[in-house]
Amino acid sequence: MEPLTTNEFKPTQNQSRINALDVIRGIALFGILLMNINGMGLPFSYSDPSVLGHTEGPNYGVWFANEMFFEGTMRGLFTILFGAGVILLTTRLIDKGAGISTADVYYRRIVWLLLFGLLNSWVFLWNGDILYAYALFGFFLFPFRNLPVKNLLIIAAVLIGLGMVWDVSDYHKNKDLKKEAEQATALKESGATLDKNAEQAVAKWDEAKHKKTSEEIQEQIDGMHGNYFEVMQHKASEIQWMQTWFQYRYGAWDILSFMFLGMAFFKLRILHGERTVKFYAVLLLIGYIVGLSINYYEVRLITDSNFDALKIYEASQTYSVGRLFVTLGHIGLFMLFIKSGIIGFLQSGLAAVGRMALSNYLMHSIITSIVFIGFGLYGQLERYELYYVVFSIWIFQLITSPIWLKYFQFGPFEWVWRSLTYGKKQPFKR
Repeated sequence: MEPLTTNEFKPTQNQSRINALDVIRGIALFGILLMNINGMGLPFSYSDPSVLGHTEGPNYGVWFANEMFFEGTMRGLFTILFGAGVILLTTRLIDKGAGISTADVYYRRIVWLLLFGLLNSWVFLWNGDILYAYALFGFFLFPFRNLPVKNLLIIAAVLIGLGMVWDVSDYHKNKDLKKEAEQATALKESGATLDKNAEQAVAKWDEAKHKKTSEEIQEQIDGMHGNYFEVMQHKASEIQWMQTWFQYRYGAWDILSFMFLGMAFFKLRILHGERTVKFYAVLLLIGYIVGLSINYYEVRLITDSNFDALKIYEASQTYSVGRLFVTLGHIGLFMLFIKSGIIGFLQSGLAAVGRMALSNYLMHSIITSIVFIGFGLYGQLERYELYYVVFSIWIFQLITSPIWLKYFQFGPFEWVWRSLTYGKKQPFKR
């Protein structure tokens, strides 16, 4: 790549940053770890704690809290901020007279972000990486940056709606499959011979409702206790699935829709902390009343059925709506927190974490790989015990991020990303 030689087209300087975006990005980053830690440290139980028998006590309590408040919402908030960043970056470049170089800078950033995602997945061994997905769908955003807010919101709503249509279709498909399988099983028990279609229905439903056996769980744990290259090989198929089919089945609706929301919210200046206290309070109340009601309905539906497979599919029909409204509630709450100015030292720490979001996100993968793979703790902790690791990482990054930024302008991975984007080494030390 040729370097961008025009001095005007350079990374955002500290005095140009929007503090509210940094604080809320830091909060979202920490919130994502609340969910990711389950996939990092436990086998097969990210959304179904019954697989490991975590259906009561503190193990159930942390699952319940996550499903109510954090499942999909912190990722949603982080994704909204990514969409906002698209408008922030391109607007500043245009204002500096970058012209066509705006597209050059934007797509360079996206290409390098894609490679960071591959690094996180294949080297740092986190199959739940989100950077790859952000880059993948970020390729589509640039042509839409100048759309009016109304159009951006319509696109977001359509994408969310299409995702819900697929979820509803999945539920009814599995509902019909269960019915066919039960009828076929009854015929077989009566002594009848099943035809090929009936046998396939039984086999497909058995697969759909299957919960991992103790042998399968132990096999997964053993696979994560090998050396580095053995673990990489063990995780390869799941990483490939996450970077292919998973993105087109879920990511297009889950991620792309919230990116468009972020673009709209930035233009509405919702994410700047500039709207009134009343506005954010109303956003909080409506978001939480609607979203938490839906989430509670889903949680009760699942737990009352003892985590029945079909009920999990049924609950997924309203997942997108509940997630959306709770995310809006979070925005209202966090913006009120920022506007209040309370606990200033915490806000400053979170802002530093947010300014180093890429480095801190990748550090989550590095640290947890060391803890769970290197030290052999994968599958050895209770669900609630995973949060000792989470809180330790939070404290570590709240302390180290402000200290780092006293001596350096950017986080280490941010500096590499910016240098690669602009085609030349960027200033690093203060």
